[in-house]
Formats: sequence, C-alpha cells, structure tokens
Amino acid sequence: MRRALVTGSSRGIGRAIALRLAADGWSVALHHRGSPSGIGEVAEQLGSKVAGVYRADLAEPGEAERLWQEAIRDGDLDALVNNAGAYVPCGILEAEETEWSRVWDETIALNLRAPMVLCRLATRRFADAGGGRIVNVASRVGFRGEAGAAAYAASKAALINLTRSLAVELAPHGVLLFGIAPGWVDTAMARSGMRERLPSILETIPLGRMATPEDCAQVVRFLLSGEADYLSGQTIDINGASYFH
Repeated sequence: MRRALVTGSSRGIGRAIALRLAADGWSVALHHRGSPSGIGEVAEQLGSKVAGVYRADLAEPGEAERLWQEAIRDGDLDALVNNAGAYVPCGILEAEETEWSRVWDETIALNLRAPMVLCRLATRRFADAGGGRIVNVASRVGFRGEAGAAAYAASKAALINLTRSLAVELAPHGVLLFGIAPGWVDTAMARSGMRERLPSILETIPLGRMATPEDCAQVVRFLLSGEADYLSGQTIDINGASYFH
C-alpha cells in the first residue's frame, strides 16, 4: 500500500487531504503541531489507513528532521505533502520592530524552512528508491502578494520556486514535485472579522463561493495519482477564476 506523510493534518486542508488520500487507497502518516483532539478525530476517521501519528512543532529547529526520521522508522514513504503553515498578518508600517522580526522569523521557519528540510530528506530517499512525489501547499498570494502579509506572501512565493527548481533538478531521478495555490478557502472564516468581510470577498470570486478544503484535496489526490506526472514543477491554482497569471 502506498504511504504518504501529510503535515498539518489535524484540521483544514491537511485534514481533507489525509481523508481524500485514504479514500483513494493510501496509507497516511498524520502530523500535528499540538492538537491531540483534532488529530485523534482524523485518525479515527481513517481507521486502518492510519500509518502513524506524529507531533512536531515545525517552526522549531530540528523538528522537521525529527518528524521525517520518526515517520521513516515506521515504514517507507512514497509521497510527502507539505501542508503545515501559518498566516500571521503584520503591516510593515504598523508593527514594532520586535513584532515584525518575530513574525518574519516564525513564518519563514514554518512556511519555508520546514518544507525545504522535508523536501531535502524526502528527495534523497526517493531518488535512492527510484522515484517519489511531493506536493507543496502554497497560496495565491505567492503569485500576487498581499498587503499586510508580506512574510506569508514571500514564504509562499519561495515555496513555489522551490517546487519548480527541485522539479527540474530531480526529474532525472524520477522524483516529481507539484504545488497547489489556493485562494480563499473557507477555513479562513475562523479568522477575526472574516464573517463581516465575506460578502466583499465573494464579489471577487466569479464562482461565487470560497474553495472548500475538499476542493484542494481533490487536486492533491490527482497530483499524487500517477496521472499527473508530466505536470512536475507546476503549481495548480485553486481560486474559482479569481486570479490568473
């Protein structure tokens, strides 16, 4: 049975990806940062398709490598989904220096450095095994930027280009890399003030609704299915026709 590690799989897009892959026949290694109740619910839903549950704060040095080594000790991996990330708004004019530095350091550590470390570890193992697949969860703002969230936008832009660069470098080794770039996803409704902003947000989306986590999970399923291998290096937009580049 194919085995995949999905980071940040206790809720939102990561949870939907884990459930979708399990339904598609994958055995799924689950990761969470510190939500035992949430990850427990996902594990219960997956049942026999759970291939390990691992806790790691990927913003901390060394934790990405520890997560990988623990997952590998429990069995081989055929795919990696780098989904864990954080969105922390921080205006360049409004934020104090200490807050600005903290947000940048934590955002880059979690959204870019951890996926980069996991990609390095995974690609070495996949290359030795003759192939493997990685999906990096980026964002629409990685292409278009976002006022008040420069750290998040920069981290996702870098993740997109990491995906492209490694796809070129590792193609001869059978290692394939893909990305997805969601726009507004309804998990964002948990943010403060989002309910009030919903009408104006929906006006910018021609399809008239936010993406669901399941919309994102379906694309990841396709990218890992073996039916999309010639798309290696591509980051797929999931934004309801709201943005093109």
